[in-house]
Amino acid sequence: MNIDLTDTTSSQINAALVQARRAAGIPAVGMVLTLVIVTDEGNHYDALKAASEASKEHPSRILVVIKRPGRSPRDRKMARLDAEVRIAGESGTGETVLLRLHGELAGHAQSVVLPLLLPDAPVVLWWPDDAPEHPSEDLLGRLAARRITDAQATEDPVATLALRARTYTPGDTDLAWTRITPWRSVLAAALDQKHSAITSAVVEGEAYNPSGELLALWLAERLRVPVQRQVSEGPGLTAVRLETADGTICLDRANGSLAELAMPGQPDRHVALQRRDKSELIAEELRRLDPDEMYASAVKFGVSRLGKGISGAAEQPAARAGAAGGASGGGAAASGSSGKAGGGARPEPAHKAAGAPAHTAGGAGDAGTGGAVGKAAS
Repeated sequence: MNIDLTDTTSSQINAALVQARRAAGIPAVGMVLTLVIVTDEGNHYDALKAASEASKEHPSRILVVIKRPGRSPRDRKMARLDAEVRIAGESGTGETVLLRLHGELAGHAQSVVLPLLLPDAPVVLWWPDDAPEHPSEDLLGRLAARRITDAQATEDPVATLALRARTYTPGDTDLAWTRITPWRSVLAAALDQKHSAITSAVVEGEAYNPSGELLALWLAERLRVPVQRQVSEGPGLTAVRLETADGTICLDRANGSLAELAMPGQPDRHVALQRRDKSELIAEELRRLDPDEMYASAVKFGVSRLGKGISGAAEQPAARAGAAGGASGGGAAASGSSGKAGGGARPEPAHKAAGAPAHTAGGAGDAGTGGAVGKAAS
């Protein structure tokens, strides 16, 4: 059921939501959170489609904020709110409200959104494209427990990750991090098995790939070994190689769906690493509403070396092996759990390893995987 409201108010929108629920025969509110999407006319359809799919797993009230400040001085002086209320049907299992803020009202979105939030329910804010420099300082961002950005959607993903590290506040996360959850899960499971000390690592992926940068930072922070970024043709992330005294541990995904894991002294095995769409990524982020400490430690570990060779400090082999165990312990740290990073105190940065130059280091984000690996990682 759809209800269109022109030149309306937040109270009228709330009344329309109650009317639509009664007309649809679902007077009870069975939603668990409010998802606020801040986007524009050109991108709201894809964002809403992804959020609606995710709401089938997490019933939620979706508020889509579309700012239309106007081009002419006359349009900019105008203040008008138009809304479209959708219940059930295409909106998944929750409620959807499209809010179009015209003129001066576009600069006061928080005053429109606040009365529409579900009472006593967490708020998640998602910027599918352009996010503010400091998400937690944004007037809408202050309303949310979790703030989701996407470095892949920006013109300079590597510089965006550096900005996210400088402005990080507990509750921030980025879909570039969510895309590598399956990779971290498989690598952690591989390191749970007996292996010799890891001496270095290489991450291969497309140019301008923020997911590749974050995966390299995570490996450097957890294993305390030099990590290089190498550019490949893709799609997305293509390989991770961990060098040991006994040989190379290699996770190679050449076709974007099926990967091959090779370990010294063991037969090669195939692993499902299919690239995921945004609805699966958003659904994964909505499963946890506490601060992601693993994301924080990874993005802030070597932010000055993003796009370059990334190196941990030189350590004794035993310490490196201990750090590897910390990276894989129980798989929880690898999957982005709230446990703190192990492997001892953070060392002083060493000389940077030789790697791809900054202008070729990042890339179009990797879309990750689903299936059993995705479930284990989540």
